[in-house]
Amino acid sequence: MKKQLTLITLLFSLTHYAQTDTKIYDIVDAVSAENLKHDITKLANFGTRHTLSDTVSDSRGIGAARRWIKSAFDKISSDCKGCLEVFYQKNFIKQGTNSRIVHDVWVVNVVAIQRGTKYPDRYVIMSGDIDSRVSDPNNYTSDAPGANDNASGMAGTLEAARVLSKYQFDSSIIYVGLSGEEQGLFGGKGLAEYAKSNNWEIIGVLNNDMIGNIEGVDGVIDNRTFRIFSEPIPPTETERERNMRRFYGGEVDGISRQLARYIHKTTKHYMPEMNPMIIYRLDRFGRGGHHRPFNDMGFAGIRIMEAHENYNRQHQDIRSENGIQYGDVIEGVNFSYAEKLTAVNAINLASLAWAPPAPLNVHIGGIVEPSVKLKWSPPTEDEDILGYKIYWRDTTSPTWDHSRFVGNINEFKLEGIVIDNFLFGVATVSKNGHESIVTFPSGILR
Repeated sequence: MKKQLTLITLLFSLTHYAQTDTKIYDIVDAVSAENLKHDITKLANFGTRHTLSDTVSDSRGIGAARRWIKSAFDKISSDCKGCLEVFYQKNFIKQGTNSRIVHDVWVVNVVAIQRGTKYPDRYVIMSGDIDSRVSDPNNYTSDAPGANDNASGMAGTLEAARVLSKYQFDSSIIYVGLSGEEQGLFGGKGLAEYAKSNNWEIIGVLNNDMIGNIEGVDGVIDNRTFRIFSEPIPPTETERERNMRRFYGGEVDGISRQLARYIHKTTKHYMPEMNPMIIYRLDRFGRGGHHRPFNDMGFAGIRIMEAHENYNRQHQDIRSENGIQYGDVIEGVNFSYAEKLTAVNAINLASLAWAPPAPLNVHIGGIVEPSVKLKWSPPTEDEDILGYKIYWRDTTSPTWDHSRFVGNINEFKLEGIVIDNFLFGVATVSKNGHESIVTFPSGILR
C-alpha cells in the first residue's frame, strides 16, 4: 500500500510539473512594438549618446538620454506603486585610461531593481547599452543616433520592465542601462564590481546588444532567428577545476553556457516560432559586449542579438557612398523583430525569477558500471520545491535532450545509462512548474 501511495504521489508530481505556465504566454502578448518604436525613436533623437558627449543639454547627448531613461523607469515604478528601486550607479574614468577616454568622464548606469518576495538578494539582470558612436570612436560631437546599436536593446529593457512590473517574483530582477560600452565596457565593469562588493548572488546576465535588425549585409532577411553568445567556462575557474575537466568533461558546460541552454529551452517551449542559435563563443569574432565584465568576475552572462548584422549600419558616419546608405538610423530597425526578442528576454527573466535556486554540490559517479549515480545538496529548505530533474545529452549535443524527474530526493541512480557516453546535470523544479538552470557536476562520487 505504501509503494502504491508513493507511485500515486510521483505521478501527481509529474502531472503537476508537466503543466505549462499560461502567465508566460500573457507576458509574450503584452510586449508592444509600438512602445519599442516610441522609445527607440526617442533615444535616437538625442542626436548622439556618445559616452563623452554633452551632459548638460536637455535634448542632446548622453546626459539627456540617461535622465530620460531614469524618468522612464520612475514612471514604470509609479505605475506599479513603487515596485522598482531606481538609481544611478556611477564610475569615474580618468583621461588616458585607454585611447578612447580623451577626457575625464563619469560613466553612469541607470539601474532599476524589482525586488523578489522570497529571494530578494538573488538577481537576474537584463541590460541594454545607453551609448552610441560613429566611425571615429573618439568623435563625441557628430550625430550618432545608434537606433539599433543600441537603442533597441535599451528600449527592450525598458519594455521588459513595463511588462514584468505587473507581476511579483520570488527572485529579484534588475533592468539596467549601461554606459561606456563603446569606450571599453566601463559600465558593465562598474556594475559588476558594484555587484561583487554588495555580495549580489547573480543568477544570470542577459545582455541585449542590437536586437532590431533583420536585413544582413550578407543579403539574408530573417525575422525569426537570433543568437545567444556564451563563453564555455568561467575565466575564474581553479586549477583543480581545470584538471577535473580534462578527465571528466565539461569543456562546454560552464555557468554561462548553462544559461544559454536555459534560454534556448524556454524560448523553444513558449515561442516555438523563434529560432534561437546557441553560439559557442564569448562574443562575435574579435569583438566584445557588456556581458563580458560580469563573466570576468565569475558571473553567468550571455549576449542576445540579431542573427544577421548589417555592418553598414554599425559604427558609421551618416552618409551615402556609391549608392549605399551608411549610418545607424531609425529606418534600419524592424520593431516587430525587436518585439520578439524583447519577449524572449521577458519570458526568460520571468522563468528564472519564478524558479527555485539550482542544486548545489552536484557529484557524479558510475565508473565501469552500466549506470550513473548523481548526488546533490538541496539549495534551500523552500517548501515550494517539488523535486529535482536529471538531464543528460550526447557529448556532442549543444542542448539538454533527455531528462527524468526523480522527486524530492538528493541522490539517484540512472540504470542502464553508461556514464562514458553522455554528459549530465541536475535542475531544481518548483511546485509552480518552473525550473532552475541546470547544475553541471563539480565533484566525483567514489
